Amino acid sequence: MKGYIKGRNIILLENLPDSFQEGDEVELVITSIPPTNYPSSKPISSLGQKLRQIRQEIVDSGISLLNAEEVEREKAERRGGYQGDDS
Repeated sequence: MKGYIKGRNIILLENLPDSFQEGDEVELVITSIPPTNYPSSKPISSLGQKLRQIRQEIVDSGISLLNAEEVEREKAERRGGYQGDDS
């Protein structure tokens, strides 16, 4: 996984795999790579900055971020298309 250092924290550029649970112990190996402009080498728009700020507020609050499947399910629910699992 890649990430960048902000202050004294490591910011990951992707979510942890679903197999990890809160409280799991992990071992980290940190390797320095040539400098880049993480999280992106392109300038971030004002909308992009606002979305990153909202995301960080959610992370800081302790609420789990949705994975891709959960995002698709929520989109469908909001659009009235998700019917649930009948099993």
